[in-house]
Amino acid sequence: MHTTISPFTLAYWKEKQPAGLTKFGWQGTSAELGDIRVVYPAGRDSPNAITTDARGGRIPTATFETRGPHADVVSMPTLNRSTLRVGDGLVRMSRNRWAPTHRGRSLRMTYLGDVYRLKAVNRRAYELSRQADSEDPGSVITVRQSGLGSGKRMTVQAAGRVLPADISLAVVFTGVDRSVLTRRGAVRAGMSRIFNFWAESQS
Repeated sequence: MHTTISPFTLAYWKEKQPAGLTKFGWQGTSAELGDIRVVYPAGRDSPNAITTDARGGRIPTATFETRGPHADVVSMPTLNRSTLRVGDGLVRMSRNRWAPTHRGRSLRMTYLGDVYRLKAVNRRAYELSRQADSEDPGSVITVRQSGLGSGKRMTVQAAGRVLPADISLAVVFTGVDRSVLTRRGAVRAGMSRIFNFWAESQS
């Protein structure tokens, strides 16, 4: 099913669990697709793994999981050592971490024969595009963050003939560390991981 999607907003939330773990995420309502909720870390607290989950009434559930020792010292999944699923389907991912431009560093994905590209616009915005083919003009979804603290918002705007899976893929990345999609962000992320590993080793 392809459809036109009106812009919608996801509001930031956080919630402390009885066991002491704090969960974070975004939630809001699309006029066409209903309530949408993103949560991280999702599921049970597992060593060496952290997951973000995006789901809604009329979109397939997307799950982004990072595994490895670094998963214990980050607040959300990263693009390193990660697995992405939409529904029961695996999304294949690849990227060139040495590319100098935002487009060159973008995350390329394939799901059910459709080709996607996740590109950083800047530090607070990103763009997910689905490649056009002979029968479909494709789609472009732009997600922009605004506000500070508890007032943070993500505005989702879509152009083209949008699939529900397009929205699932777009919103799950609100709960993923996308910093490595820019050169400066990759440097900051590397330094942060080194500091976090050091701090963890001292505790």
